[in-house]
Amino acid sequence: MGILEVKDVGKRFGGLQALGDVNLSVAENSVHAIIGPNGAGKSTLLNCLVGKLIPDSGSVMFDGQSVLGRNPYQINQMGISRVFQTPEIFGDLTVMENMMIPIFAKRDGAFRMHAIENMMAERDIVEAAERSLEDMNMADKRHQHAASMSRGDKRRLEIAMCLAQEPRLLLLDEPTAGMARADTNNTIDLLKQIKDERNITIAIIEHDMHVVFSLAERITVLAQGTPLVEDTPDNIKGHPKVREAYLGEAA
Repeated sequence: MGILEVKDVGKRFGGLQALGDVNLSVAENSVHAIIGPNGAGKSTLLNCLVGKLIPDSGSVMFDGQSVLGRNPYQINQMGISRVFQTPEIFGDLTVMENMMIPIFAKRDGAFRMHAIENMMAERDIVEAAERSLEDMNMADKRHQHAASMSRGDKRRLEIAMCLAQEPRLLLLDEPTAGMARADTNNTIDLLKQIKDERNITIAIIEHDMHVVFSLAERITVLAQGTPLVEDTPDNIKGHPKVREAYLGEAA
């Protein structure tokens, strides 16, 4: 039994079947990749996991509790955090101010933009944010406005903000999309460090196979909303069903 269990999940949009009887088991403290061609249903599945979509059928269980019927905030409180394909940070705030937001919200249960002054007045929040930035090697950027950072640094900040919420499961939607190779490799190293040091489970959607095979311990391949195969990276590489899904012809 994994920390995340997806059973027979289906989702339709009108006449389009986006997901059909998807089953997925993610082991605790592992890195599990979900891959597949464009339109395979990867983002739809991720949205079902975090409360943005409700499946038409099936169940999604996290640590023995159903996530269905819960809103994204409630799912976050269960211990699931999500990193979006495009970094979701406040560009007009500094790196330090961004970092304080999830710490403040976790303590107070809400955040309002006019509460920046309140956060700055709370020494424990400031110190926690400083520690988080030091852990992510971003302390030298604390006064920089987030909008001026590179995509790689924006991603690092967003991951740091997620980790400040102390999740048990981190969901990553194409975290290296649009990155230069150096930033991609830095992100790979960061995620390995997070997994090893924080006893955290990671599920990742990614098109870059360099990232997938560098990180994943298990891989689930989707095609047209249906799982083709789930296996180790070594067995996935030459699997005929995977080659057919990606190349469009049987191997």
